Amino acid sequence: MDKGPMTDIVQASLPPLRLVRRPFVLAGLAVLLGLTFVLALAVGAMPIPLREVIAILFGFDADSQSQAIILGLRLPRAVLAILVGAGLGLSGAALQGLFRNPLADPGLIGISGGAALGAVGIIVLGHMLVAIIPFAADPRLMPLAAFVGGLIATFATERLAHHRGVAATGTLLLAGIAINAIAGALMGILIFMSDDNQLREITFWTMGSLAKGGWSGALLAGPFVVLAILVMLRYSQALNAMLLGEREAMHLGVSVERLKRIVMVAAALAVGASVAVTGIIAFVGVVVPHLVRMAAGPDHRIVLPGSALLGASLLLVADSLARVIVIPAELPIGLMTSLIGSPFFLWLLLHRKGLKS
Repeated sequence: MDKGPMTDIVQASLPPLRLVRRPFVLAGLAVLLGLTFVLALAVGAMPIPLREVIAILFGFDADSQSQAIILGLRLPRAVLAILVGAGLGLSGAALQGLFRNPLADPGLIGISGGAALGAVGIIVLGHMLVAIIPFAADPRLMPLAAFVGGLIATFATERLAHHRGVAATGTLLLAGIAINAIAGALMGILIFMSDDNQLREITFWTMGSLAKGGWSGALLAGPFVVLAILVMLRYSQALNAMLLGEREAMHLGVSVERLKRIVMVAAALAVGASVAVTGIIAFVGVVVPHLVRMAAGPDHRIVLPGSALLGASLLLVADSLARVIVIPAELPIGLMTSLIGSPFFLWLLLHRKGLKS
């Protein structure tokens, strides 16, 4: 694909102010991520001074109790929040560009529900599978099952919403609702079949939490999420071409169907791996890309990495709040992101309605 014309088209659509501040957006988001990372290490049931946090991170002498809390508990949790937030934010941005739909989101179009169904299926039926398939006890099977569930849900939603070469906004949302309803019904059946221990574990998936992740969760999900992020970043120019429509993108040399398959598989991989470790975390994928576009415009060379950085920061902030609002208890992070994201989503719907009236 010839990148020159596409770059000119995207830049021509931007107001002068956005063109001026675009180079500073990614730098500002990177600084924000660093600040929220340090904040996440400092806050909690036992607050730790920032200077002590920085000393521990750089290997200087510090209080042994604070060092144990940061290195053993908060650091792996913060790393997991960065991975999951980046994966969800970038997946939402890529799907919105692919479908040319600002409401597309891993949760709203069924990926999260399908991924959760795959993970819950392993929780409930895993002991049965071990008797048939020896490697069913492998911990990597859960993110694989979540990935497959998310991928099936994604393709089902896209096929249901596709009409005459266009995935209409209303149809896409209705298809996502239908797929989520089916996934919810199947999860209900699995919940009915589960025992008390499995039921407690399933409850974790429905609300989302970073509490059980730790280094093992970060190492389990990390390779899948990083791979998916790298793949989606590679197709930023192709997603820019999709802004003009599928037919116009084809004229610019984009293999549209191949692009759809790659982006949907990558998004399902990132979301599936995240859900397998943290459960369902909603609204990150729909809120974050809009905030980046509001600051820098629609160019996916900025939107994709910017969404990864802002998604990571948002999840760090949400997790920090979840740990301190009801000390010594902890709110599920999925509830925090819903409280943050749902008002923004309602504003977005009303804003779009106002533009059309």
